[in-house]
Amino acid sequence: MSDDPLTDFVRERFTHEGRSHAVLRSGTGPAVIVMAEVPGITPKVAGFARRVRDIGCTVVMPDLFGVAGRDPDPKAHGRTGTVRTGLRAFAQICVSREFTILAAGRTSPVVTWLRALAVREHERCGGPGVGAVGMCFTGGYALAMATDDRLLAPVLCQPSLPLAVTARNRRSIDISPGDLRKVRQHCAEGLTVLGLRFRGDRLVPEARFDLLREKLGPSFVAVELDDGAANPDALLPPHSVLTEHLVDEPGQPTRQALDQVLDHFRRRLLTRC
Repeated sequence: MSDDPLTDFVRERFTHEGRSHAVLRSGTGPAVIVMAEVPGITPKVAGFARRVRDIGCTVVMPDLFGVAGRDPDPKAHGRTGTVRTGLRAFAQICVSREFTILAAGRTSPVVTWLRALAVREHERCGGPGVGAVGMCFTGGYALAMATDDRLLAPVLCQPSLPLAVTARNRRSIDISPGDLRKVRQHCAEGLTVLGLRFRGDRLVPEARFDLLREKLGPSFVAVELDDGAANPDALLPPHSVLTEHLVDEPGQPTRQALDQVLDHFRRRLLTRC
């Protein structure tokens, strides 16, 4: 692949309580917030967003870190360029007080801004509610956003925070106890939370999904794939179910996982319109 000019997206800015970030929007219909993984809005993240748009949703991508549209593959910018792209994104995350990386049982401050964005997009786009997909560093944000009852379709794709450096962190996710109680109540009222991971992914340990099963019960639908289902041409070990490690062919487990995510949005956001 090469850099994606993202010309089919409109770039705007959204500000709430002093926090301001660019967002990229495309499509019509109920809104789905797509939060990128590190190193940012890559061409494959944008490709996933287009799949969401094409089922009849307005896709909204917050530009929280990295360089939107830049391809991290060494074939596009060389190995040095790939390393520089990753380090720039990590530096933005590490120096910002909006992101909580190591603390277990804590909601990152940026989630307040994301919730406000979801409210704005619901008012703007209409429909029964809003969907949200978090990936990797942003995976748990989709869960924390579900404290608002307008968030009807949360998807946690390889939720990687807090970093699994201790047993406590492995059996935790980046949401505060108070926020988790609110999400559990919404689950009791009919909310379904979808989670995706590769079984061998050390960044998303089994204990984290065990915790979600325990706390959310049958409302948490886990999609766990064997590592052998990952795209063998990807640069890193199996991790990014919907993007870097997707094998986009009928019958492939990662493609089935993608289709399950899209069906989740159809059922929760489109069949109710």
